[in-house]
Amino acid sequence: MPSTTTQVSIRRITDESASDVEDQLAVEAPLEIVVVARAAHVDSARPSALQERAPRRLGITMRTPGNDRELAIGLLFAEGIISRAADVVGVDELSGPSGDLVRVALAEDVTVDLGRSERALAVANASCGVCGKASIDVASCAPPAPLARGVPRIAPRVVHGLAARLRGAQPVFGRTGGLHAAALFDAGGALADLREDVGRHNAVDKLIGAALLAGRLPDPGAVLMVSGRAGFELVQKALRASIPVMVAVGAPSSLAAELAAAHGMTLVGFARDGRFNVYAGRERVAALSEAAS
Repeated sequence: MPSTTTQVSIRRITDESASDVEDQLAVEAPLEIVVVARAAHVDSARPSALQERAPRRLGITMRTPGNDRELAIGLLFAEGIISRAADVVGVDELSGPSGDLVRVALAEDVTVDLGRSERALAVANASCGVCGKASIDVASCAPPAPLARGVPRIAPRVVHGLAARLRGAQPVFGRTGGLHAAALFDAGGALADLREDVGRHNAVDKLIGAALLAGRLPDPGAVLMVSGRAGFELVQKALRASIPVMVAVGAPSSLAAELAAAHGMTLVGFARDGRFNVYAGRERVAALSEAAS
């Protein structure tokens, strides 16, 4: 298992003293993703021409080492390059010229859109998931099937407890303070799985990739909790995985709230310190009177 932290010597200064101590930092390192598949490209002479099946470099993303297979699968799934685990016939972790490398072999009937694949890593390396997209319409990824209305129902006391459960299950954050986390819970607040990464997009991709490979998606009772803010791109990833409830420690963006509302997702923000705000899909959050009965 690759190391997720590294030890460094620092000088710690307070109002009253200075001391030389050892500290731990979260590791950030490049990961190259290569896809083996047929590729379609737009050409004025051959508008729908197919290239031969071959390795194609998707690009390089910065991440915390570990769960690299899940990261690659989650990213391909989020970008619509694959739609199910069966689209993947092999995943290898290798060493490449740029460092760590994951090579994903796709099934014979899966064709890669070169334009879409180029945008995938633009998103992975950007602070905003819309960056690199051709348009908002392309970015607005609806769930494969409409989300069931009103389910799951989640009690306010459960929402109040999610941030503490998330924080308690972050081993590397506890040592470094430098990682984002994404976790899947059930409607009762039981933790199903968690992933950490220096990139908040990566943490969600790792988590969804793991669930996809394990056959746990779609899950109509899933609740996604993220450690930071709820940006448009994270709501998009959750919708792609048909996750009906997303809870964030931080604030949502206006576009994230609009996207969640448009597709019937419940979006909760500022879930910390004994309070939270429901920005979309309030019907899934039980009323206080109902929850107490």
